[in-house]
Amino acid sequence: MKDLRSDLCTKRLYFDGGFGTVLQGMGLKSGEAPETWNITHPDEVTGVHRAYIEAGSNIITTNTFGVNRDKYENYAELISAALDCAENAVGGSEAYIALDIGPTGRMLEPLGDLSFEEAVSIFASNVRAAADRADLIIIETMNDCLETKAAVIAAKENSSLPIFVTNVYDRSGKLMTGADPAAMTAMLEGLGVDATGMNCSFGPDVMLEIIDRFTESSPLPLIANPNAGLPLVEDGKTVYDISAEEFADYMVRLAEKGVTVLGGCCGTTPEYIAATVRKTSSIPFRAPVEKNKTVVSSYTHAVEVADSPILIGERINPTGKPKLKEALRSGDFNYILNEGVRQSEAGAHILDVNVGLPEIDEAETMKKAVSALQAVTDTPLQLDSSSPAVLERAMRIYNGKALINSVNGEEESMNSVFPLVKKYGGTVIALTMDKSGIPESAEARLEIAERIARRAAEYGIKKKDILVDPLCLTVSSDSRSALVTLHALRLLRERGFKTSLGVSNISFGLPEREKINTAFFACALENVRWNGGNGVGATLKRPLAKLTIQNTTPFITGDKKVSVTYRNVPTRYDVLTGTASAPVEIRFTFPTTTTGSAAVGEDFLFVPTAGKSVSLSIT
Repeated sequence: MKDLRSDLCTKRLYFDGGFGTVLQGMGLKSGEAPETWNITHPDEVTGVHRAYIEAGSNIITTNTFGVNRDKYENYAELISAALDCAENAVGGSEAYIALDIGPTGRMLEPLGDLSFEEAVSIFASNVRAAADRADLIIIETMNDCLETKAAVIAAKENSSLPIFVTNVYDRSGKLMTGADPAAMTAMLEGLGVDATGMNCSFGPDVMLEIIDRFTESSPLPLIANPNAGLPLVEDGKTVYDISAEEFADYMVRLAEKGVTVLGGCCGTTPEYIAATVRKTSSIPFRAPVEKNKTVVSSYTHAVEVADSPILIGERINPTGKPKLKEALRSGDFNYILNEGVRQSEAGAHILDVNVGLPEIDEAETMKKAVSALQAVTDTPLQLDSSSPAVLERAMRIYNGKALINSVNGEEESMNSVFPLVKKYGGTVIALTMDKSGIPESAEARLEIAERIARRAAEYGIKKKDILVDPLCLTVSSDSRSALVTLHALRLLRERGFKTSLGVSNISFGLPEREKINTAFFACALENVRWNGGNGVGATLKRPLAKLTIQNTTPFITGDKKVSVTYRNVPTRYDVLTGTASAPVEIRFTFPTTTTGSAAVGEDFLFVPTAGKSVSLSIT
């Protein structure tokens, strides 16, 4: 009994190679669509499949790369005929049949005229036409992050087959629309694909230059299906500059770096696959390793919640913001876009997007806001709503892996939010509250966090994709609230949770809010990052704000007093982003010989080291 998902985790697998290349040698004319041969020359198509199986391929791809309903009225007939050819070739062998899905050939909005939902519908038609006659779906040669997502969602919504995805990267390691391997890995892992990697574009020599960026970020099995080098024209014929033996030598090096699914693309033939199988079959198989990275991503890059704090800009939230409320009521998205760009330029790593007003269509407004923001900034977004329906509208069309705000310990909340995270991917903020409210003790908040994590695991959502917010309440109503939150942060760190915290909540209703926020911010960092010497990631939610500093600001962290001295500071200076109204240089000196400096405009963060006094001077 064949079991692809089991084989994927236990042995090296081999795709076939180029299809059009081989058919050209059989008489396919210039300009003739190779997919039409499924009907007009089925014996030849079947023969190509058999040749690859005999060469050692245990995954063959259907001759359907360019088929979709936009291009062919008889797309379903072409897909059915392609599957007939593949099934006839496989016979009683152990080879798997992959339904091959290529790009639509059109650009998605806002770069083109194809809507996201229309793209999903086009891909879904192909999946349904295959009627689960294939063993897996290979989505290949995609050069756009959002189109890739549309194809994956179509596959998930219309089939239970394993899903493999390969994208086309340039020599800098980016897709045509800007995504790097870490961004694609974050999104595709979140969507639940079974394997990911690269195909086409260039040969295995260039793939070797990029593959380390995949192995560093991806816990999924990796695929490499390169071309036979670069195409050349000799005597009126297209040839490639890497021979079968040279190709196989490069594939050995890719296998040694951890690639577990090998094959070919343009210019490769059964000879190339046979050489690759012969030279790599004895290399020990290395199963993929869980990276345990907490990441969110946009359509260009990923942001990892690790040792350094991540700042979430929260200006796009109507609570207490009359101008934003009016902009939402009037549909003035320019105001929203300006807020987003301004926060990104000021150093926010993630932008919160909340458009909740009772008098507007929140779901439609959220969808428009997310699309519009992603058209002007590549900063990852936090999708913020108490409505699961609103979250789903935004998560579906979000270009990347979003941060989701939020879930809590109530069953209704978990049952509503976790299925969305499972389907669309995402890192979710978990609030330590339930139907009884916010617990008064740190231990009770930890218990809620652990309950949420257990429930998430039932949906297949990993602990790394949860950021726990232990909730800080204003000290104006409860003088102990800050201490309880700090204690909860420490307990969560000890249990291996990554955390998120709305720092500015602590000073609500008080004067000199930024001074209070700064002191609490440093205390929070002390508890999640430096105690015990083990770094655990944290995100800090705060509105974009400037800090006016007049003199020394002392604060207490545990039993250590840390004094920060600011001298000759410009009137408007943001200590978190290094933004000032005039050029200054930031210097910091530890009591030891450790020194450092950062220019204005660079990310700069003052973090006290446990057990040491630190003096920070700005001159």
